[in-house]
Amino acid sequence: MTMRGWRLGVVVVLAALCVSGPGQPEAIRTASDLGPLPADRYDFTPQDYQRSQRASALLVRQCMAEHGHPDFPLDPRYPSDPVVATAVGTDYGVLDLDAARRWGYGWDPAKSRAWRPKGRRMTNAEFADFPACNTESGRRLMRGIDVKRDWLYASTRAIEVGKAVKRDPGLRAAWDVWSRCVAEHGFTRYPEPAAAYTDTAWQRGSDGNTRHTPRERATAVADVACKRRHHTAELWHAVRARKQAADISRHRDRYAAGLQALRTYRTTVAEVLRKLG
Repeated sequence: MTMRGWRLGVVVVLAALCVSGPGQPEAIRTASDLGPLPADRYDFTPQDYQRSQRASALLVRQCMAEHGHPDFPLDPRYPSDPVVATAVGTDYGVLDLDAARRWGYGWDPAKSRAWRPKGRRMTNAEFADFPACNTESGRRLMRGIDVKRDWLYASTRAIEVGKAVKRDPGLRAAWDVWSRCVAEHGFTRYPEPAAAYTDTAWQRGSDGNTRHTPRERATAVADVACKRRHHTAELWHAVRARKQAADISRHRDRYAAGLQALRTYRTTVAEVLRKLG
């Protein structure tokens, strides 16, 4: 097939797969559309992260003032910018059909996912004292918590639970159905959705974004269409929920201790924000 013919074929595939007819299941666009998982209540949330970052910055600024730097910014840049590489991924691979059609396995480059500080640069003198203040901030926020035993216990179990999920015969069968579906549309027969998302053919840059080539976008569209047709994400989510619930039942005391540690941390963060924020 000529390059022109291949490109035309890609356009046809994109058009065919993007048509939503009657009888289509309710669209799953994000992992949150699938609902909560049993282990969610035991783990750090995005809100926890935002609040802890603010509390840490306030504690660091207080410490820096005590070291003779009264105007230290809350969100400082380093004296020289470090290399920033963003790890990207989703729990179930790409799910949003509109995003797949436009950006494949990447995203709009105008909406960079790389975190960059908004404050001024630290001076060299500030930078010399910053590590000690940053360490002190972490120590204060973790007060009363057994870090090695209890802190984010659910996260430490997530690796083992994830292995059990991947071994599940039902999920392996669901992935195989999805894989055959993608291959029937003329694309690579990936062993699982994560392999499609991380395919090196998409040539991710240092920021984690892809090149959004026609082939990549067409593959992503087929990927999403096949997930919707065969309810792959829903089946996957159900297996994860079952494995997490079983693990929580087996290690109930440890999960409970981890949850108490998380609550202690949240209380400390709230106190810092109330006093300094």
